[in-house]
Amino acid sequence: MRRPVRWYALAVAALLALPGAAPPPGPPAPTAPDGAAPAASHPAPPPRLHVAGNRFADPAGAERRLLGVNRSGAEFSCVQGRGIFDGPVDDTSVAAIASWGANAVRVPLNEECWLGTANIDPRYAGAAYTSAVRDYVRRLTSHGLTPILELHWSHGRYTGPSAGCADEHASCQKPMPDRRYSPAFWSSVATAFKGAPEVVFDLFNEPYPDRATPDTERAWACWRDGGNCPGIGYEVAGMQTLLDAVRTTGARNPVLAGGLAYANDLGRWLAYAPKDPAGNLAAAWHGYNFNACADENCWTRTLGPVADRVPLVAGEIGENTCAHGFTDRAMRWLDGRRASYLGWTWNTWDCAAGPALIRDYAGTPTTYGAGLRDHLRALSRAAAS
Repeated sequence: MRRPVRWYALAVAALLALPGAAPPPGPPAPTAPDGAAPAASHPAPPPRLHVAGNRFADPAGAERRLLGVNRSGAEFSCVQGRGIFDGPVDDTSVAAIASWGANAVRVPLNEECWLGTANIDPRYAGAAYTSAVRDYVRRLTSHGLTPILELHWSHGRYTGPSAGCADEHASCQKPMPDRRYSPAFWSSVATAFKGAPEVVFDLFNEPYPDRATPDTERAWACWRDGGNCPGIGYEVAGMQTLLDAVRTTGARNPVLAGGLAYANDLGRWLAYAPKDPAGNLAAAWHGYNFNACADENCWTRTLGPVADRVPLVAGEIGENTCAHGFTDRAMRWLDGRRASYLGWTWNTWDCAAGPALIRDYAGTPTTYGAGLRDHLRALSRAAAS
């Protein structure tokens, strides 16, 4: 998902896109709002996950699902010269996320900020940026939350259909990762976190090479293999190249790969999935009310076969209605498949322009966010009973 200022452009594009060592525990969490049980003072660390068939499992073999929220900001604040995160990322703010019954947080990142390219303010780039991300990961795990690190904004000049901007720098959402920086980004991230197998990697936010070429097979080939792809004016790094960059470091962390049409189309995901020597690959899907694949029939037809073979993670679910009718339906369907999902986003934006789950960083929900909060809390209570 893009920042709110580009929400409308993303919505229109998505409508058209789809054919057919553990850190010390944090301080005691505050009492959760609205009568919910308070979070544990010393939460258990998040499990070290691995793929077992079409499920995630912990070292004891117990099934685990990733259920939580996105925490946007580190993908755009740095490149805009405004800082590293958007809003607080301290223990109190993380405890508020945990109080919703979440067990995972997806953290979008910016490859130029991580790598410290010359165009980024050095106060927010390179070592300053990576140190801040490491600190946030430690804070999340100290509260029992699984961090999902994701490449959101990347380099490459793209002026084709659905171009969010013409800037070659990582200041907007590009159709595919770039060969110049993206493999180096993942090699560096994987090296940083290969000793923390509880961290999950999400290779690229929302691929859309299918917007640059009407040839679906060529779009999927671009997605997997990269190279000089039709309609994209820079050399692409495909999912196989990024996965190889991760595994070459020795990292065995679980890896997610989202499909075409802004990760809304998994129709040929099984046929084109990259080969993972670690056997720890899962499929990522994004679902919004304005997407082409936005109903149970499409989910059953296109997501069902994927969910039968590998873990399915809805890395972003949401709607631009300031309500939660769509996300309620999506969560019910995903629950039926024992799939994972994370709501977009834990930021205090206008829920119609974002969409945003919260009104403040204490965790007061928007009407839209209340649906996710109540559902996660119900699941958490059921699991504890």
